[in-house]
Amino acid sequence: MTYKLSQIIKDIGLNFEDNDINIDGIHTLSEATSTQLSFFNSEKYMDQLPKTAAAAVFIEEKYAELLPATTVALITDEPYLKLALASKFFAHKLETKGGHPEMGKGCDIDKRVRFGKDVTLGDNVIILAGSYIGDNVTVGSDTVLHPNVTLYHGTKLGERCIIHSGTVIGCDGYGFAHTKLGEHVKIYQNGNALVEDDVEIGANCTVDRAVFGTTYIRKGTKLDNLIQIAHNCDVGEHTLCAAQVGLAGSTTLGRNVVIGGQSAIAGHLKVGDFVTLAGRSGVTKSLEGGKTYAGFPAIDHKIWLRMQAKMAGLIKRKK
Repeated sequence: MTYKLSQIIKDIGLNFEDNDINIDGIHTLSEATSTQLSFFNSEKYMDQLPKTAAAAVFIEEKYAELLPATTVALITDEPYLKLALASKFFAHKLETKGGHPEMGKGCDIDKRVRFGKDVTLGDNVIILAGSYIGDNVTVGSDTVLHPNVTLYHGTKLGERCIIHSGTVIGCDGYGFAHTKLGEHVKIYQNGNALVEDDVEIGANCTVDRAVFGTTYIRKGTKLDNLIQIAHNCDVGEHTLCAAQVGLAGSTTLGRNVVIGGQSAIAGHLKVGDFVTLAGRSGVTKSLEGGKTYAGFPAIDHKIWLRMQAKMAGLIKRKK
């Protein structure tokens, strides 16, 4: 989908007097191309402004001079809100009409499975009753989808994956901009979700699609039941997550991370390789690799154990 910049700007209520250009998407400052829009609403990304290749950027006037000469400054005091309004232009068009998938050899597909358009299945794929496979989805060879699995449009599954009942991959991330009156405006999630080879995902899990770009579940990862992976997360290779783990948006996990049940990680944090989180850990800052953490906020496990012992001792003395 391609639109004239003037068309987008007029629709969202801004003035436009520059040379008109074609726009085919939205991305971050660092990833946007010369045919995409971007936005700037946080000073922690200020160093990206002079280097962005974006065609145009929603930005406050006081920062506009930092943009390259090749980038159009779209002046607004609500850049995040304008991004939300513009995102609707590039949302996937939903329709009930489907198609017949392109299938490899030896596939076993229940007759109660529904397909969208342009679906590709590898060899020996098994899909059980009640599943829905959306538009432009790819499922790798030897992958099994148990009953009532939903793969939203654009989702990509690798080979030898097992997806259990009730799991949804590629659903919208939780993204909203807010007006000055406190109203919530949807940011259309126009990225996708990619699950690499040899991944197993338990029952009733959700893996959100990216706002733009891709949410990754890397190869060899195993997710228990009832797990939430938010938009733009990158779950590293061979990670293990127990039930009721939740990752907020743009969380990055290294390889071989082990996360105990009911643990949660705040957004935009990085957890290093070979980290172990004890059950019910709450991660509020990025964590160095190769260590075990516990508690809320999560700290070194040995320190946490000493703290628990100290508190238990205080209680005993009061008695």
